[in-house]
This record gives sequence, structure tokens and C-alpha cells, in this order.
Amino acid sequence: MTDLADTDFTQRFIFDDSDTRGELVALERSYAEVLAKHPYPEPVAQLLGELMAAASLLVGTLKFDGLLILQARSEGPIPMLMIECSSEREIRGLARYNAEQIAADATLSDLMPDGVLALTVDPTVGQRYQGIVDLDGETLSDCFTNYFVMSQQVGTRFKLYADGRRARGMLLQQLPADRLKDEEDRAASWQHITALASTLAADELLSLDNETVLHRLYHEEQVRLFDVQHLRFNCSCSRERSGNALVSLGLEDAQALVAEQGGKIEIDCQFCNERYEFDAADIAQLFAGAGVDTPSDTRH
Repeated sequence: MTDLADTDFTQRFIFDDSDTRGELVALERSYAEVLAKHPYPEPVAQLLGELMAAASLLVGTLKFDGLLILQARSEGPIPMLMIECSSEREIRGLARYNAEQIAADATLSDLMPDGVLALTVDPTVGQRYQGIVDLDGETLSDCFTNYFVMSQQVGTRFKLYADGRRARGMLLQQLPADRLKDEEDRAASWQHITALASTLAADELLSLDNETVLHRLYHEEQVRLFDVQHLRFNCSCSRERSGNALVSLGLEDAQALVAEQGGKIEIDCQFCNERYEFDAADIAQLFAGAGVDTPSDTRH
């Protein structure tokens, strides 16, 4: 899959006269790919887009090879939202929801009451890290801001919006003191930058390009905008991974499952709806060590 130019990307910026950095994200094609997999109600699609935007912003702040996972859970109409974004900037996502319980004007607290948000960094090499915060803000933007302020103790602001067609986001974050050594000057600069950001409306961020957004907010500041970093939708499921999952069951259990399922095991990917089928001959081949590259005569 090749990306269309300038539809899915992040773009960093920095303030020359302040210890503050920022990043903007725009998602269209990858957002459409995620929404095409399931008939999501509009409020679910919006939250899923906002979470995709957050993951895209966060993966750029982390220096690692591996996977960033954002998972929000609740006992409400949306039991789960999940986004995975790799260090290769490949993103996928899904939601679980009860459509009959979702009103068109539902808020985050209506959809995910008493919810929690888990941020997991799963590096290819090294220790897995997870942070958890309550979904106690009015919006996902508030929840992510609270997470960084409380758990990371870093001045941070998120703005996340999605409308079912485009997902957009902006991240502002304080850097270690360098240009502004005086604490009062540093605090005043941060307050000024975030106050201007708070004036940015959803329709502006969703419709304007990055240069226009930054000029609209910070035309009196010295801001440098860097090159774009592209993202794309990609699902990491495969027939090989599905086969490995069956091997982990053991031969007897896998054979029993084939019999219980009427001679064919069907494994569906929840992210992309791809289906992988395995019959008795495939199972024998797997446990003989032949893998899944040379499947039986059964078509898949």
C-alpha cells in the first residue's frame, strides 16, 4: 500500500524563543481504513479518530523500536477502544460498542463512564512499560493532558478532534530549561503559548493546513516547522501468526478444535476482518514443522 501525498502525517515545530516544542497530526486515509472495517456509530468513530491522533503524536515523542498501544476501557456503551502504532509509523485500531446504548450527542463520560486509559510501550528489545490513568476529563484531550501532567510531570497540552472523515491533533510540550532560565519567565511563556492554543476551534484544526494553523495562533512568535513524517494503516495479522497461535495450543487441542468446528478452524482478525482458515491437513503440516507457507490443497 502506498500513501497518497500529505494525507497521513505528523509534523513537528519548535518555538525559537521558548522552551516549548509542538507537533501536529493529520489522518485521512488510515482513519478511513479503520472506519471501513466496522459500522461504527458517529460518536464511536470520533473517539476512535481522536485516539488515533493521540497515538500518532505520542509515537513521535518516543525513541524506541517496537509498538505503542493505547487502550481505553469502561463498563459503559463503549467497553473498549484500542489503537496500535508502531515505531515504523504503521497504525491500526478498533472499538467495541453497544450501538443501542449510544446517543448521537453522547459525551465521553456518557460513553465510557468510570473508564481507564492504559498507555503501553512494548519495545522490540527491553522492558515493557505501562502507565494507567482514569478517563476523568471531559474529552480525550483532557485525559491525555492530565496523564502527562500527573504521571510524567511534564507541561503538556493535547488538542484532539475527529469528524468521521479526518482526525487531527496538536501536542504542545515543555522542554528542559534552556532559552528561559528564570522560572517566572518560563511559566509566563508556557501560559501564553497554551492560552493561544486554547482558542483553536475544532473546525479550524480539521480544515486548515499546518502552516495556516500555526500562523493563526502564533504569528507574533518565532516558530520553525519541520518536515512531515508519514504514517499509514497496516494490520500486522498474518496466516503465519495465526498458525503460531494454533501451535501454542498443542497438537491434541488443535486437532480437537478442528473436529469441534466441523473440520475447519476460522481465525478472524478483529482489526482488519481478514479470515484465516485451517483444516486437519493444515494442522498436521503445522505440527510437522512445515509452517504455513505450503498450505494444503484446501483454499484459503
